[in-house]
Amino acid sequence: MRLKVRKDNLEVEVVALLNSGYEAPTPQLIVPIEIARRLHLWPPEDAQEVILDTAGGPLRAWFYSRAAKVRVVAQDVESKEVLTDIIVSPLADECLISDMLAEELEIAVESFGRGLWRFRWEPKEKLRQSERKVVT
Repeated sequence: MRLKVRKDNLEVEVVALLNSGYEAPTPQLIVPIEIARRLHLWPPEDAQEVILDTAGGPLRAWFYSRAAKVRVVAQDVESKEVLTDIIVSPLADECLISDMLAEELEIAVESFGRGLWRFRWEPKEKLRQSERKVVT
């Protein structure tokens, strides 16, 4: 889905994946180094270095607590803004939305395989198509 990520006076628009297996205790967004640079979060200065357990094994990353505000941008509406942690991954090639961030953004996935979703406050018939991967 298309997101606007805002840190201070900087804003970038990205297409992010909602990963049902990305469980987190807080709203979190994993970003590649390229996006972190655009948000002035790279190279890491105030970040906490962390080791994440992933399906591919341990991953060294950089954690910024409550570092940005994120909102979903659909064709006809935007979600509320959510304060989120940013995790910078040197291996990521796209942004990943955690389960808690999806919850706070009020996203309801109707079909992972077909890429169909809606906002929880929308009627069940209002299905939205997933975005293609594009970074602006």
